[in-house]
Amino acid sequence: MKVQNYKDLIVWQKSIELVVEIYKITKQFPSEEKYGLSSQMQRASVSVPSNIAEGACRNNTGEFNQHLGIAFASAAELETQLIIAKKLYSQIDYSKAENLTLEVQKMLNSLMAKLR
Repeated sequence: MKVQNYKDLIVWQKSIELVVEIYKITKQFPSEEKYGLSSQMQRASVSVPSNIAEGACRNNTGEFNQHLGIAFASAAELETQLIIAKKLYSQIDYSKAENLTLEVQKMLNSLMAKLR
């Protein structure tokens, strides 16, 4: 499956939305988290659309699927970090990020299944 433009993929668009939401959330963390959980969550979230884009620009379906798998794993990593953050900083609203993470995971799963 060759993608004309990865920016047209709804899963990529949703994952960009997720990145923005994660940055909004981590901005609310205490400053001592700057190089800890904040950084981890930001990197995991950025990895999702980055791997979708990289995979879409590869020359074959197998490589695209491999990068989608990496994006899925990054979303699972982020999901775990959201659980931890909720336990540490319960006053923050994580619902939008949690919903976007789940939606992106489902979309990635569906796309990977279509490519197999």
